Amino acid sequence: MSAHSRRDVLLRAAAVTAAGLTVQQGLSPRPAIAGPSIAGGPPPLGPVRVGPDDPRYPDLTRRGNRRFVGTPDEIRVVGSTEQVVAAVQDAVRTGRRVAVRSGGHCFEDFVDSPAVRLVIDLSGMTGVYYDPLRTAFAVEAGATLGEVYRRLYLGWGVTVPGGSCPGVGAGGHVAGGGYGPLSRLHGLVVDHLYAVEVVTVDRSGTARTVFASREPADPNRELWWAHTGGGGGNFGIVTRYWFRSPGVPGNDPARLLPRPPGSVLSFTVQWPWEGMDERGFRRLARNFGTWCERHGGPGTAQARLYSELVLSRRPAGNHSLIGQVAGAPDAVRLLDEHVTALGEGVGVAPVRTQENLPWLASALRGNGDDGRRWRLKTKAGYLRRGFTDRQLAAAYHHLTRADYANPAGSVSLNTYGGQINTVASAATATAQRNSVMKLFYLAGWADPAEDTAHLAWIREFYRDMYADTGGVPTPDDANDGSYINYPDVDLADPAWNTSGVPWSELYYRANYPRLQRVKARWDPRNIFRHALSVQPG
Repeated sequence: MSAHSRRDVLLRAAAVTAAGLTVQQGLSPRPAIAGPSIAGGPPPLGPVRVGPDDPRYPDLTRRGNRRFVGTPDEIRVVGSTEQVVAAVQDAVRTGRRVAVRSGGHCFEDFVDSPAVRLVIDLSGMTGVYYDPLRTAFAVEAGATLGEVYRRLYLGWGVTVPGGSCPGVGAGGHVAGGGYGPLSRLHGLVVDHLYAVEVVTVDRSGTARTVFASREPADPNRELWWAHTGGGGGNFGIVTRYWFRSPGVPGNDPARLLPRPPGSVLSFTVQWPWEGMDERGFRRLARNFGTWCERHGGPGTAQARLYSELVLSRRPAGNHSLIGQVAGAPDAVRLLDEHVTALGEGVGVAPVRTQENLPWLASALRGNGDDGRRWRLKTKAGYLRRGFTDRQLAAAYHHLTRADYANPAGSVSLNTYGGQINTVASAATATAQRNSVMKLFYLAGWADPAEDTAHLAWIREFYRDMYADTGGVPTPDDANDGSYINYPDVDLADPAWNTSGVPWSELYYRANYPRLQRVKARWDPRNIFRHALSVQPG
């Protein structure tokens, strides 16, 4: 999406890169299918069973945040829905805690917890194809976003408005809501989700597949709804998603999903810390918030512009604005106006680079090792308006503290709103539908001996940013909770959340009781659980 990948910019100062099933035919409006109907096609990969003595084990247990390295008894690499069913049934039969991995980008230990004894790795399920039976595009949960973009675009000229890191797996990204550079134009990924195929475990302990769609007559519709932002690892294991935009008539695949722009204007703008005082810092952050408030509505020319202002620690040297403007002749003008508005009164001159790229080339730009060599802690928040003076003072303090030397600490301000906010809060499990900014707090480091210092810094930073609301972004006229795809177990810790508002409300707001009812029906034995999982109602 830009001349630098998102996470490369976030952590550049430290060379860090930063985010099933026996088919129940009777319950499906249309029968579930196992994959594209290709006679004599290749058999699926796996199942592959990898234990601690297998040379593949270290790679399969080091696919996420290096703070957490799992020690499961077994990793099952699967290539089909049937293999997922068998793996889940084995876990239930043997009483082993089970977790699923698609891309491996979880910021907490939901997969790599010491309690997890069987990991189901979806690396073999990477199909992306048009399903004429459902008049929708099928995406297997192990496919990376880069593969989803490539296949949808080259095959049919369409896409889903997902994230900017091509190595992220579709499985968890979609279940948590999914947003990216095109979301201000086309909404969240889940706004285009038509159906899911999920491996669940019933009260008797039997693993089975369930197909659930958004069709009003589908008796399993609530299970579909829970996967429109309810988070991964809560209700079962998604093996396949189907996408088709609501209200699109006909069955022409090239018209069933948004068409991305032919090209984008990719940009990076840097404001140096050198010469910037607290007043200039406050102006830069405040200007970004003001721009988002003014241009957070749908249907405007500015909705084509997506940017992230990365406010970095002083040792990093610069604050960076990265992003893109989607196509059209006025892209340079829109960027000019954006940079001018942000820089007003800052007092230092920015350095700007820009490049016109074909959309797909921009979407597929890689991001190094994707953070997997680094220890990470992240936090998140939504804003309905810009920062308060107290928040600006807190941000300046923690980004310039002399007692903390790490350059790889930041808070990113992401443009939000636009088409996202045209959807009602209860229409999907993603409840935050009137915010204009999304925040991403980050600390990255390499040495385990430094964990205490870095965790303390980011926790204190976050606490002070929300000092008026108990240390967390409780939903009010300014804040709107947090994002489950940037999970943070501190929200469930009364030492850091003194607001009296439970973590579940921060993530799901009024949608949580409904998610609990879905959980109670489809995972009554609480097989699929983690530190922030939905609890049965």
